Amino acid sequence: MNKYNAILIPGGGVREMGTLPIWTLRRLDKAIQIGGYDFIIPLSAGTTHKPPPLDNNGRPIFESISAAKYLIENGVPSNKILVDISSYDTIGNAYFSRVIHVDPLDLKRLLVITSDFHMPRTKVIFSWVYNLKEKKTEYELYFEKVSDEGIDDEILIARKNKERRSMAEIAGVVNKINTLKEFHKWLFNEHAAYSINKSGNYRLSDDVLSTY
Repeated sequence: MNKYNAILIPGGGVREMGTLPIWTLRRLDKAIQIGGYDFIIPLSAGTTHKPPPLDNNGRPIFESISAAKYLIENGVPSNKILVDISSYDTIGNAYFSRVIHVDPLDLKRLLVITSDFHMPRTKVIFSWVYNLKEKKTEYELYFEKVSDEGIDDEILIARKNKERRSMAEIAGVVNKINTLKEFHKWLFNEHAAYSINKSGNYRLSDDVLSTY
């Protein structure tokens, strides 16, 4: 029996022609190194903060598809990879991974791999979303972080500042929403990435935007 039913890898941005940033590649490499999984699930369609990169045919490049291609190129069988092309941030990563893949497949033992700079908020969000009521599975949620080494100092500072702001924004929400139904209502009515009424209302500073 594999140690993990799934390894979940939150998104970290996608660049021209599907190039992935160093921090995302490091997360993927860690999943390959750890092994012992039924599935690897790279997460994220991209970001709402800028238009998606396009392929040579003018079609959008989804981050999780680029990640899946990287995994395949590095020896992971394609039937061991599940992708998410619905989420655009860490909150969406957690929610859509649960409702699209984890719950339908009754996956239980889950490892979330992300960067050191991203781990505090990731742990809060995934623990929140995976403990919302209406669970049919008692999840075993584990976390593993990878080093920020090699990330440009200015980029790392910008991302850490963004993480602190985002953590403050969700602090009050986490304690108010306790069921999957409440979360769904909040996500599609209040969250700028998914609410039709609030779409485009939130813009990142240029230094943070350059890291996506």
